[in-house]
Amino acid sequence: MPSRTRKLRGSRTHGRGKKAGRGAGLTGGRGMAGFSKSKKILMLKTDRNYFGRHGFKRPQSVVDAALSRETVNVSDLEERMGEYVEKKYAVKNGDAYTLDLSAAGISKLLGAGNINLKVNVTVEEASAKAREKIEAAGGSVVGTESSEEE
Repeated sequence: MPSRTRKLRGSRTHGRGKKAGRGAGLTGGRGMAGFSKSKKILMLKTDRNYFGRHGFKRPQSVVDAALSRETVNVSDLEERMGEYVEKKYAVKNGDAYTLDLSAAGISKLLGAGNINLKVNVTVEEASAKAREKIEAAGGSVVGTESSEEE
């Protein structure tokens, strides 16, 4: 018996109708084709947010300002004191340390954690809790603006 291909020679569509034999004909197109028409239900089930714009883009000036602002916690001062002394950002005077965080590239001191060292810190900005904890340990915070947020 002759094969199907042989039997259909001369027939324009080989028994498949007009589009089925071409490309991605019967599947409704390739890829995401038809997501707003023939494949709408598929789109709604799998990715409802496929169409439209979502979220927002932060202004570059705000992003740059946020990235340039370095912070450190009160607990990190005690852990990193050896590193600060080695890099000459801190000097030991008796039982207290004098630390210049502005020179180290840190712009804000935050109040997370605890500190037991006497530290006299120079920094652009410090939170109220950070000031409170350093003063409770016998140190001081110099040249700062106090901010309520932490």
